[in-house]
Amino acid sequence: MKKPDILFVCDNNWKYLELALKTALDKYGDHASFEGCYSGDDEKDLLDIKNSKLKTPIKLSGKSFDIIISLCSTKSEKFTQFAGFPVIVDWSDKTASFSGEKNHLFCDLIEKELGCFFESGYCSGIKNYKYNMDLIINSLGDAVIAHDLDRKIYYFNKTAEQITGCKQEEILGKDCHDVFPTPICGNNCSFCEGLKPDQSFNGKSYKTIFHDKSGTRKELKVNVIPMRDSNGILRGVTASIRDLTELNLAKEQLFKEQSFNGIIGKDPEMLKVFQQIKDLGLYDTPVHIHGDTGTGKELVARAIHNESTRNTMPFVPINCGALPEGLIESELFGHVKGSFSGALRDKKGRFELADKGTIFLDEVGDLPKDVQVKLLRVLQEGTFEKVGGESTIKVDVRIISATNKDLKQAVKKGEFRDDLYYRLNVVPVFLPSLRERKNDIPVLCSHFLKKTAMRHKQEPLTISKSALSALMDYDWPGNVRQLENVIEYSIIHASGSFIDFENLPEEIQEAARIEDKSHKSKNTKGKLNRAAVIYALEKSGGNKTNAAKILGVGRATLYRYLSSSSIDFDNN
Repeated sequence: MKKPDILFVCDNNWKYLELALKTALDKYGDHASFEGCYSGDDEKDLLDIKNSKLKTPIKLSGKSFDIIISLCSTKSEKFTQFAGFPVIVDWSDKTASFSGEKNHLFCDLIEKELGCFFESGYCSGIKNYKYNMDLIINSLGDAVIAHDLDRKIYYFNKTAEQITGCKQEEILGKDCHDVFPTPICGNNCSFCEGLKPDQSFNGKSYKTIFHDKSGTRKELKVNVIPMRDSNGILRGVTASIRDLTELNLAKEQLFKEQSFNGIIGKDPEMLKVFQQIKDLGLYDTPVHIHGDTGTGKELVARAIHNESTRNTMPFVPINCGALPEGLIESELFGHVKGSFSGALRDKKGRFELADKGTIFLDEVGDLPKDVQVKLLRVLQEGTFEKVGGESTIKVDVRIISATNKDLKQAVKKGEFRDDLYYRLNVVPVFLPSLRERKNDIPVLCSHFLKKTAMRHKQEPLTISKSALSALMDYDWPGNVRQLENVIEYSIIHASGSFIDFENLPEEIQEAARIEDKSHKSKNTKGKLNRAAVIYALEKSGGNKTNAAKILGVGRATLYRYLSSSSIDFDNN
């Protein structure tokens, strides 16, 4: 076992501190490693000790000690918490009587006390105690990280090294917000933005997403407790951190129903989207989500925000297509009082409300050209002016946009700025329609049945095979949103404990009957027959294109059949 590291501390008499250090090094340098730390406020004292072996707390920040011997009456209150949780031994009552020119007596005292300290086994006992405590804490499955009120880390166990990918020597004595690639607290702590909790702070618990030194995504649970001195004064905090990544992954694999940040799906196309959302957590680039109406673009935008380092800051959505053209600029950027009729007071816009967080611009393709120019400036410079305002406002906002339109076509038609398109579409995310992921219909039905039952405080209903078959065959122009409404409708119309075919909306029943008759009217070779064609033409109102879709054949196939038969319908 290596020699103990001992630090002498004092804040009111640097000369005696220097004598203590010299005596210790001369007499017991083979027993321990000694250093001296002075924290006096007097400028002359600080200037004088530059030529001595004494150091200030800042110069010793990050160095780990086993034992601190306090020579001053103020004990440790004025000293930074040194790394390693050192044991503090108070000799202030022994040294308090010395003043003036009594150097030789003071040195005799230090030599005597150190002799007792080593020969009695007191020092080795403290060293063994601290060694065993470190052994216990390092054997824990949880990371243990402690920092003072200035966020300077003074304890960092082996599990913390494994979770963060950082070595202890890289971390100790440094600001926890400076040493990790992303804040390990996920901005949930009480020390962000230079703030410090008051003396009533009792700790907190939360879950967060963290990316380690290599960029690997970790799901963490953090418990923070206050660290107080013997007088009950808050000196810092200790966080125990558990890595839940593998546990949560096992849970996902255990349950058949796949869910990620409130998005339901197990179809391979949706699993790709889930992975893309996770990958985006490490980056802060603009994201553009493209998908049909009702596919859940806002849910995906929220998931991207939740997976990012901004997850504790605001998520501010705005539907650009739902606002009158004259109000869009005010909603996005705010306005000053009197800037237009009805502006009775200053108002913050969505960008200002989303500062440090994420703004979601839904239906971004509907933005007027003049607002597009202003949005481009925010993306490039992070600045804008309110409507009617002169002062420039700077914000730090991540932009996620979405649309069900083809923005490339809008650019070609001159309806959308090409420079803005490329700024928004840095990372595209495509959401498949429900008809492209029909494997998810059963799990979505189950999810919506449970969700509705919970809201109405009832037992969830089950769905019959005939009803589920009809839902699987339906084309779902309204996507997931339409399916949720259909489940709600069917629950209301169900009379028992399950939803049957007759409880579904009429349009879905009718579509299922058409599909069934179409199949039954085909012969075993899959060729068309008169009954099937007449039925399809009647249902499509004579529209041959739609009739071909109902029959499940190409338009040319239907035309060839009609030309060789006596069926007479007007051409459409």
